[in-house]
Amino acid sequence: MITMVDLNCDMGEGFGQWVLSEAPDEALMALISSANIATGFHAGDPNSMDRVARLAKEFGVGIGAHPGYRDLQGFGRRTIAARPDELINDVLYQVGALREFGRRYGLGLQHVKLHGALYMEAAANAALSEALVDALARTCPDALIFCMAGSQTERAARAAGHGIVREFYADRDYDDSGSIVFARKVSRPDPQAVADKCLRACREGTVETVSGNAIEIPFESICFHSDTPGALEIGTAIRATLTENGITIAPAANVVQ
Repeated sequence: MITMVDLNCDMGEGFGQWVLSEAPDEALMALISSANIATGFHAGDPNSMDRVARLAKEFGVGIGAHPGYRDLQGFGRRTIAARPDELINDVLYQVGALREFGRRYGLGLQHVKLHGALYMEAAANAALSEALVDALARTCPDALIFCMAGSQTERAARAAGHGIVREFYADRDYDDSGSIVFARKVSRPDPQAVADKCLRACREGTVETVSGNAIEIPFESICFHSDTPGALEIGTAIRATLTENGITIAPAANVVQ
């Protein structure tokens, strides 16, 4: 039974005047405890990074860099064939940018969470995950790495003694291997059904897969996505359902302390 959990969401996912999410960042920020802030390659720009970091300060939310592939057109959901060292340099470039905006408001970098296709590539790619962990250990050793349980990213971080936060995906389906089922276009889910799924995961440590089986999913943080249709209603339902059942929502750094 989990009694304290982080609730994270991807934030600042737009570019200039274009905004992907139907829910304002301000409304989502009031629901979550950790924000994954887009850092310019898949979405985001300097003005949005500044605005979201300032909001996080106002709401007491932990901030994390959310670096992805250099793929604005595809929203970072298309895999780019590049050497691990090139990808790591892209990650460090983005992490450094967000860290400075955090410093502007007296916020430390709580975590790093890769975005989209890059997150999934690292989860399956030992060489990329090892390079990621090595680079972050040298540049921001106190920043937690968000990852999926059982992923290469988790294995590399544990081997190096680097702090991790494992995620449970509220608004995504799971297969029997414990991986999330990739969907380029996500339908509008029922908010209470998503919240009940999260409550079950906290109480039992399990999730029902697309084939109807129940599998174990260890986690410290629950993620929902700002670009999922109905994200505000989903986040509201998750927070209300968990807190009504005695589960405290706190920033990831507090949960894994």
